[in-house]
Amino acid sequence: MDINSFVFGLTGLLALVCFMPPLAGRVKLPYSVFLAIAGCVLGYVSHVHQWAPPVLGEFLTILSTFEVSSETFLVVFLPILLFEAALAMNVRKLLDDLGPILMMAVVAVIVSTVLVGAVLSQVSGFSLVACLLLGAIVATTDPAAVIGIFKEVGAPPRLNTLVEGESLLNDAAAIALYAALVGVLSHSTELSFGSLSQNFLYLFIGGGITGFAIARLACLSFPLLRGWPAAEISLTISVAYLSYFVSEHYLHVSGVVATVVAGLVVGSTGRTRMAPTTFVTLSQSWHQFGFWANSLIFLFAAMLIPKVMEQATWTHLFYVLLVFISTLSARAIVVFGLVPLLSFSGLGARIGTRFRVVLWWGGLRGALSLALALAVTERTSLPVEVREFIAITVTGFVLATLFINGISLQPVIKMLGLNLLTKKERALRNQAVIVATAMIQQETDEIARMEQVSAAVREKVHAAFDKSIEEDQELQIEHFSLNERINLGLTILARREYEHYFDVLKHQIIDRNMAERLLGRAERLEESVRLRGVRGFESSTARAMRYPRRFRQAMRVYEIFGVQRWLAFELSQRFVALMCMRSISQQLLDFVGKKLPEILGDEACARITELHAERLSQIREALQALALQYPNYSLWMQEHYLGRIARRLERERYGEMFDQSLISGEVYESLSDQVTRRWAFLDHDAPLDIAMDASELVARVPLLSGLPADAQRAVTRMLTPRLFLPDQLIWGKKAPPFGLYVVASGAVTILLPDGTHVELGSGEFFGEMYLLNHDLPESFEVRSLGYSKVLCLPAKDFDQLMLQDPAIKEAIELVAKQRLRALEVWRAYQPSPPPDVSSLQ
Repeated sequence: MDINSFVFGLTGLLALVCFMPPLAGRVKLPYSVFLAIAGCVLGYVSHVHQWAPPVLGEFLTILSTFEVSSETFLVVFLPILLFEAALAMNVRKLLDDLGPILMMAVVAVIVSTVLVGAVLSQVSGFSLVACLLLGAIVATTDPAAVIGIFKEVGAPPRLNTLVEGESLLNDAAAIALYAALVGVLSHSTELSFGSLSQNFLYLFIGGGITGFAIARLACLSFPLLRGWPAAEISLTISVAYLSYFVSEHYLHVSGVVATVVAGLVVGSTGRTRMAPTTFVTLSQSWHQFGFWANSLIFLFAAMLIPKVMEQATWTHLFYVLLVFISTLSARAIVVFGLVPLLSFSGLGARIGTRFRVVLWWGGLRGALSLALALAVTERTSLPVEVREFIAITVTGFVLATLFINGISLQPVIKMLGLNLLTKKERALRNQAVIVATAMIQQETDEIARMEQVSAAVREKVHAAFDKSIEEDQELQIEHFSLNERINLGLTILARREYEHYFDVLKHQIIDRNMAERLLGRAERLEESVRLRGVRGFESSTARAMRYPRRFRQAMRVYEIFGVQRWLAFELSQRFVALMCMRSISQQLLDFVGKKLPEILGDEACARITELHAERLSQIREALQALALQYPNYSLWMQEHYLGRIARRLERERYGEMFDQSLISGEVYESLSDQVTRRWAFLDHDAPLDIAMDASELVARVPLLSGLPADAQRAVTRMLTPRLFLPDQLIWGKKAPPFGLYVVASGAVTILLPDGTHVELGSGEFFGEMYLLNHDLPESFEVRSLGYSKVLCLPAKDFDQLMLQDPAIKEAIELVAKQRLRALEVWRAYQPSPPPDVSSLQ
């Protein structure tokens, strides 16, 4: 076929595809089912078109000569479909249901393959391997038709996640089984459970690692392409195809798994690595790519159906019926038998019965099954009768799932009530209508007065509003308990917090690494609130205030090796995170006061305000502790934070002027360039100096600063500077004494045996009583009040310090005597223990 004919035929098909979604909607058929019908019609008409006029006749002739191989399906279309679906998935929600998804994606494929193979081998006369191969081909599910139906009827988002997650991974499982069984059937390998399992794991794990590596490399490259959205989007196309091609042809692992993992990584990490507007454009572009690929692959596959089904007999139709019943049975075993075991064992979240019914009935097959069957027909090493058996049976089975399951799925979802809002959602909707209607009535009345609209017209508009309010009186938000309204409000704020963080990233107030951390915390907060309500909010808040693992690792490296750079970086990141959290928390509190009382009521909002105010107080305390120890860096942070907000506001004002035609495009570009240059210094972070040099700290301590220079240098070599975090235990049951501790900066608190506390500030010391062999109570412990810098003198060097300078020895012994006297007085007033009377009995 020459290039002109190819382009004419392809563009003609795309033109037809443009009109198919509205046509499918008009005849009330799922889009995939309509595509299958259209493809079958085109496949048939393209071979009997003598009646067609010249242009249409030439178009149909070209279609009849299109030779679409299985490799075209798998290499050209499949990466696009997989990457587009993975890119749009929420990774956190996918991980929440990973157990059920893997059960349906991997175990269900194996069960379906084995059951179909066992049944067909008993009645068809074909070998077990050939029947297992057919079972592997029909085990792949196609989410396109199912998701399209879900969107039409408004099915719950979790159902979408389960179906899409299953489809993304079960394609890889089925293709891996397919490849292994083709090798056995071609006599190139032997059928062995051990070799199949080993090969399966190798393909899966190898594909996942390859896709992850390629996607991470692409995400690291996105900042280099910032400002060039076309280049960023083009890079994602390359990632989709390179992940598949490199995995399949060079590493011989699963290209499907590699492409899926690459899409998930780019979808989760790439959002913060590229400009936010670019990510929106990227999502829209990939939606378009997916529409093209899904439409064309269905049309091309369906056009082959008339030719394949010409050889069908009643025996083949019987095989189709057996496969249909066997696959439904296998899916029922997994969905109703094995998936519930995951929730009982705590390995997966519970899936309701209604969801499981839809998952069972919604296992539609599509273009991938047809493509794998086509691949079998292209293998001349296989017997002709085997190729014909597989091709006809698979094609008939795919048509059966589309026309039986596909057409009936929407009524099933409606019958189960999964298309309806929950009671809480309906109540929230009704309350929103009431609030919005009242505001709109006031605004329309004002407009009517300004426009001098007649009273009769105004009354008609009011009647429409009143009718809307009357219709929504059946279920009000007040009908729910206080706790339910509080949980609903906390969920609303958690979602709003996530969007706030994304807006902060979009306006370049924080960098992408910090955005990833804060966005992850916001997602975890929403999940905790959804599952546990107020307790989830409080535990998530406490978790967010704790030091992350990276910080603790940096602290450990500093304590062992004295490396300060990593710790300084993590402290600066905590500064940024706390400042951003403080700003967003304040905005959320304002939002609660202004917007939520009308929706949730005053009592619920008072409790929500109390919870968020407590959270804001904790954030402020943590930020103040940092600012007290590092005041200069705190001022620099405030300057940069405010400067970045000012830069955002300036850009927004110029954008408004341009939208209102107050300035031309050229002037707007010039002003934008000026903004970029003027605020360029904001994009450079100043390093945080944690000032842990021992000699500098010694100079701050009156006890040591008066020593001669030589003696001071000698003492400095003995001392080890340590940084202690707020409320960190310095000395106690879980932290045995180290030696003499001298507070160089900050403060510590000592818990005395009587339960009272004594605070020690800069220049003061503790630990001398232990070194002087005085017995101390077990309840004695020391904690850091803030970020305290402490000089630690090991016990082995204490005597040398005492001998080195009489003044130091005298000062330490004086303090020790005073503290020992106080301890003796306390012990003298302690009640005597009761006598042991057990010996008298």
